[in-house]
Amino acid sequence: MKKILVASMVVGFILTGCNTVKGVGQDVSKVGDVVTNTAEKTQDKL
Repeated sequence: MKKILVASMVVGFILTGCNTVKGVGQDVSKVGDVVTNTAEKTQDKL
């Protein structure tokens, strides 16, 4: 019974970690889009 409980907890932590990493990846992607758009606007002004 204890092994099942520990295995369930490990799986829960792994799934939570995956969601967190996915969220960070999306945030980094959004920042990259903003930087790209800013660079393009600056280039157009020059």
